[in-house]
Amino acid sequence: MIKEMVTYEGGCHCGAVRLQVRTDKHEAIDCNCSVCTKKGFLHLIVPREQFTLLQGGDVLTTYSFNTGVAKHTFCRICGIHSFYRPRSHPDGISVNLRCLDGDVMDYFEIVPFDGANWEQNVNQIR
Repeated sequence: MIKEMVTYEGGCHCGAVRLQVRTDKHEAIDCNCSVCTKKGFLHLIVPREQFTLLQGGDVLTTYSFNTGVAKHTFCRICGIHSFYRPRSHPDGISVNLRCLDGDVMDYFEIVPFDGANWEQNVNQIR
């Protein structure tokens, strides 16, 4: 597993949203909650200062539910959820590992998370 700081770029399907993320933590969370399961989201959670929205702020829209803390952003053109502000880390950003460019999946450890029972398990997220 990679331990140094690496910069990745990615975005939505249509290309309107582009992002850059820097991380030295090559671990992504596979959550089984209702929304993550339906979206197929693999969470690469980083501090906000390690995330840059390169383009597409004007085509983003937001979905919130339950407590309203999480801000699920997605491209209003193609519907892809490239990143969002997670409830577990409201000062951070969760980037969908599946939205990064290239074949990066092998560089990350995928860790299962029981988000269906979020309240009992949220303290397990690092």
